[in-house]
Formats: sequence, structure tokens, C-alpha cells
Amino acid sequence: MIYLTRRERFNAAHRMYREEWSDEKNFEVFGKCSNPNWHGHNYELFVTVCGEPDPQTGLLINLKELSRIVRERVIDRLDHKNINLEVPFMQGKIASTENLVITIWEELEAPLQERGIRLYSLKIAESENNIIEYKKE
Repeated sequence: MIYLTRRERFNAAHRMYREEWSDEKNFEVFGKCSNPNWHGHNYELFVTVCGEPDPQTGLLINLKELSRIVRERVIDRLDHKNINLEVPFMQGKIASTENLVITIWEELEAPLQERGIRLYSLKIAESENNIIEYKKE
């Protein structure tokens, strides 16, 4: 089994909050991340796929093809956007990185499966100290 990881980057703003809560309650639960004026991150997304290499090419997947899928399905829709307001696949969800990584999985899984590639894990680094990893089990 081969595991291949592609890193992509995007910049986005968000606010973690619940509309039905007061600003005070949101601050109590989410801290500075509930800033009503938003805040942003320089995100790094690590997409790990797995499978067996094609015997004719020796490749699990052409990296340009993997990058194209990730860019079209995720990066182009997130980069320099407000996650809460401008990203359709995040509508109705709290814009936590945990919810973001699960939703990105949902965006990538089918297009990769169509090519016989299994999505193994996703990692999002929202800062050098905070990294969220997701493996659908």
C-alpha cells in the first residue's frame, strides 16, 4: 500500500460563534475566535491518499491531477474567502477547523474514488501550533 500526501495552502477568515448566543457567551466558549470582526489564518491542507501504483505508470495518481482535484473542489472555493459567509459547503456549520476538515473530506472523497484512489487522511494546520487531522472510520 502506497501513501501519498499533497500539501496545498489557502488563506481565509472565519468567526466561531452561535447566532443564538450573546457575544459574551460566544467569547466565553470560543474566546478570541468569536471576534465579531472575524479573524484569519494561513492554512495548510495535507491530503493523503492511498492505494496501489498503476503497473503501467508506476504512479498511484499523477500529482498534477491530485492537485487539480483539490484546487477545484476545495482551495479555489476557500482561498481569500470568509468561511462563514462565502463558502457554500460550510453554510449552516460552525466554522471550526474540525468542521472544515470533515466537510473538505466530503468534497474530495467521491472524485478520488472515481479514479480508484482512496482518501486516507486530511490534516489542516491553521497555525504552527494547531493541526487538526481527520480519518473517516
